[in-house]
Amino acid sequence: MKGNLLRTLSHVSFAAVFIALSLSTRIAAAQERTIEIHARRFEFVPAEITLKKGETVTLSLISEDVNHSLFVEGLGINVKAVKGHVTQAQVTPQQAGDFSGRCGTFCGNGHGKMTFVVHVTE
Repeated sequence: MKGNLLRTLSHVSFAAVFIALSLSTRIAAAQERTIEIHARRFEFVPAEITLKKGETVTLSLISEDVNHSLFVEGLGINVKAVKGHVTQAQVTPQQAGDFSGRCGTFCGNGHGKMTFVVHVTE
């Protein structure tokens, strides 16, 4: 009888630890931010975003018309956007500052005006 009770308690303890770890993983995933960025001739919407240094953020790039890309060299972002598809990339800025970006895929005569700014704060 005593052995059965100990085995039961052991299984209950294992289950409690498993549930706690599972919940903490879900909470962390739910706290991660996703920023949706729309690309269209000849702009990004929004054209500026603000991130926190050390925070991992998922960028979802959506093209509304033709192929585009988001290129922010200072943050290592180079994401292609194909019309009708969502492309995601994760970024974790390691330094504060303002980082200029642009469309890296020629998309027409206004291509050079298609810019983007990432503000990274402490």
